Amino acid sequence: MNNDLNKIMPLAQAVARFVKTGSHISIGGFTLNRNPMAAVYEIIRQKIKELHLYAHSNGTGLDELIGAGCVSRLEIAYGGNGKAAPTCIRFARAVQNNEILFEDYSNYMMSLRFMAGAMGVPFLPTLSGLGSDMLTTWGFSESMRRSDPKIVDSKLAVVDNPFGNWGGAKKVVAVPAINPDVTIIHVQKADAMGTCRIQGLTFADVEQVKASRHVIVTCEQLVEKPVLREHPDMNQIPFIHVTAVCHVPFGGYPTAVYGHYDYDAQYLKRFAKAARDEAAFKAYQDRFIFGVKDHEQFLEKVGKDRLAAIAADPKTGYSVNMKRD
Repeated sequence: MNNDLNKIMPLAQAVARFVKTGSHISIGGFTLNRNPMAAVYEIIRQKIKELHLYAHSNGTGLDELIGAGCVSRLEIAYGGNGKAAPTCIRFARAVQNNEILFEDYSNYMMSLRFMAGAMGVPFLPTLSGLGSDMLTTWGFSESMRRSDPKIVDSKLAVVDNPFGNWGGAKKVVAVPAINPDVTIIHVQKADAMGTCRIQGLTFADVEQVKASRHVIVTCEQLVEKPVLREHPDMNQIPFIHVTAVCHVPFGGYPTAVYGHYDYDAQYLKRFAKAARDEAAFKAYQDRFIFGVKDHEQFLEKVGKDRLAAIAADPKTGYSVNMKRD
């Protein structure tokens, strides 16, 4: 093992190098928790388009990418921004206006699809969705599937249980593996080699990372290797899976990062209000995304007082005083 591996690079360089027009990407986190927001905003600033996006259940990152016109195809279980927008507004509008192609799965199906990709198997069986119209309602046509070698020919397949009625099921649903070109996640701690430690819920991040050809990690804290080696049982992602490490404090803002800061309810409400109106949304993008050169300038625009207001309580891991309505 080479202990001198150094995968640290600026976020703008990592995005430019690994995220291309037409790339199949996945982003980590769940609704308004631990979205890789600094990377999302960088993708938007670099005007990378025609992305095929996979997510387990996402929210803020998903809605920003779709609102900026970066996504052409989406596979996901759910997209919501908490109380600010129980269903992501730009996501819903894009689907209703046929601006993106969209295919839906259950949360469990998406977890299994990433796990299949991580395991290196073509599919995994489940009973999830059996008997529902999720099996028969496709977002991608057969002709489009056949024309794109990165997309499986069928959304899902119901197959015979190879063990008869073992387990009480004669039929199972086969969910196809996902292997993104690049997965982007935000974690609390990483070292230069790419070993990562996630505090709190991991969602499907670990499976997304292991299923992907390239992985960009943004982190709150860039630590020395001995720090993570002291308690290796607390590290979920081995360095072998990671391609680039980018140190971006508050890189999940305005979503929450357990132990560091909560989601910013005020910011998300302003975002949701702007997302309902085209002119207001353009003004929002011009001010907070295109009007700054990077995430650091974005945070300066948000303001130190706002960041201090959502600081996590050391005991609970989230802000105990923030008004969430």
